[in-house]
Amino acid sequence: MKPRRALASHGAAESASGTAFASTNRRRLSAPALRTFLAIADLWGLSEEQRLLVLGLPSRSTYYNWCRLAREHGSFTLSVDTLTRISAVFGIHQALGILFANESLGVAWLKGPHDAPVFGGRPPVDLMTSGSQDALLTVRRFLDGARGGQYMAPNSLDIDFSPYEDNELVFR
Repeated sequence: MKPRRALASHGAAESASGTAFASTNRRRLSAPALRTFLAIADLWGLSEEQRLLVLGLPSRSTYYNWCRLAREHGSFTLSVDTLTRISAVFGIHQALGILFANESLGVAWLKGPHDAPVFGGRPPVDLMTSGSQDALLTVRRFLDGARGGQYMAPNSLDIDFSPYEDNELVFR
């Protein structure tokens, strides 16, 4: 009798063999991924042009067809590039949910100017909607770093916070 593979090793083997990007897998993921993307884009207030840029500039007719099929729970297959872009949006959305107390604060962060060198004083949404997959991944990496404790400028609640001094720490 052949031993069964552990689930964790199955995922690594699947990715290494390329079946993770097989059209059947992409077809299975495409409609739910696009529906979720559209909900996040609505939450963020992205225009149609911004949505097209985030998705890699498909033609408008292709975009409308994708949206129709997704809403009807139809079958279609997005490219690896488009699914990667949508995955980056999911990661950005998740990180904002962790970093900010409510969705409106996360949206305000996306749309407000930032001094971090990666943003150059511009809002992160400008970088995200530049049309580049790498730009989306850059915003995701920035937020993942902030989520993991890397420096991010303090928000309005923490702006006046000063670090504790050694003499203020009491251990009992």
